[in-house]
Amino acid sequence: MPRLLGLGEQFPEFSLQACVSAEPGSEFRIVDSHELEGTWTAIFFWPLDFTFVCPTELVEFNRALREFRALAARVYGVSGDSHHAHLAWRKENAALRNLEFPMVADAGKEVAEELGILDPIEQVPLRATYLLDQKRKIRWLCVNDLSVGRSTGEVLRVLAALQCGELCPANWSPGQATLVRPKDGGKAAPWETKERVALR
Repeated sequence: MPRLLGLGEQFPEFSLQACVSAEPGSEFRIVDSHELEGTWTAIFFWPLDFTFVCPTELVEFNRALREFRALAARVYGVSGDSHHAHLAWRKENAALRNLEFPMVADAGKEVAEELGILDPIEQVPLRATYLLDQKRKIRWLCVNDLSVGRSTGEVLRVLAALQCGELCPANWSPGQATLVRPKDGGKAAPWETKERVALR
């Protein structure tokens, strides 16, 4: 299994078909990795279309789109299925019909393999989630087992923490105090809280 790409590394370049609508005549478009630049991006992989855990995740990311947009972040979903399979799934599953983010088709699984998230036995992407900054650098990633769905709330929490530019303690959420070192710079001194939280 290839090495898992990690923090600070560049998300791979790609140009792939995506299903963006179930409306006749506007179902597909090309998604290019360069459109991920200039803004924060949440990109998540699911193993397969027409499965059980996966649609619950797509629905939850769609429900959270307003919160992602409030943080000036785009959302993309990716699996190893074709864009035609994505469309068929949207038509078959009413909960997916009105998704507002692109369902990207990594049909050759090259992106999943380059990221190091292709399950070596099942040959499907693991449930990997990435937060990318404006330069397409990986700032956070989480990879779940195939059987475990992810938390969109945690993805939003980490995105807000990354954007605030402060030191965020355990279980921090937007609006709570952040941390700052004592002014004397003493390494052994305890952390102090900082009430100002500025999202940018």
